[in-house]
Amino acid sequence: MDPQRPPQIRFDDGAAYEAFMGVWSRLAGDEFLRWLAPPSGWRWADVGCGNGAFSELLVERCAPKEVQGIDPSEEQLVFARTRLAAAAAQFRQGDAMALPWADDAFDAAVMALVIFFVPDPARGVAEMARVVRPGGRVSAYAWDILGGGFPYAALQEEMTAIGSPPAWPPSAEASRMTAMQALWNDAGLVDVTTHEIVVQRTFADFESFWSIARTGPRLSASIAGMAADRREAFRSRLRERLTADADGRITCSARANAIQGKVA
Repeated sequence: MDPQRPPQIRFDDGAAYEAFMGVWSRLAGDEFLRWLAPPSGWRWADVGCGNGAFSELLVERCAPKEVQGIDPSEEQLVFARTRLAAAAAQFRQGDAMALPWADDAFDAAVMALVIFFVPDPARGVAEMARVVRPGGRVSAYAWDILGGGFPYAALQEEMTAIGSPPAWPPSAEASRMTAMQALWNDAGLVDVTTHEIVVQRTFADFESFWSIARTGPRLSASIAGMAADRREAFRSRLRERLTADADGRITCSARANAIQGKVA
């Protein structure tokens, strides 16, 4: 299947995105930080910080000296500033491929579920390496979306099966582990290591899953554009596919590829 590559997928509602992806981000982010095991007191650049879900984890788990977040969506940043109003975190609008910070300004830079949205991932990784001091870390984790690891992969696959495939991120290939390794090596990073993250999320019932899953920025327009009978047929297919437990709960799994390297 050849992914469709639209010019941009926007995330402009911080609260809606929290229900759709923020919970997943924290689940994967917890495992990512356990693997990364960074020391306290570091200065962090959170590139593509969105609504601040991962920035919040950094503050809660890593006792950072500083967190600076950057994202193209001002709407998402408003939500981030609200959730971390009392923390040592600052957020600004900007571009992952042209970071506004000086060389060697941070101890670590991270992209959390972002790299497949960066139009030129190589530039994004090079920019992270530029703003991190020698010996500091550059890291990322990304849903393995081409390998079926996206949290709502079942929904995407059923949409494709009925001839209404959702939009794909502009750099979907960058979510592959081999692609991430090549990006880190090409950026001159050393001691590069990788890790696979697997997480699960349980929804109270199918209706809870459906109400959240269909709000995704890559999915909502396609679902809303379906004729009513086609949308109901799609919904029924999805319900049949997702097996509920004895209490009606739906449990979904997701898989992400993680990587880290040091600035030489």
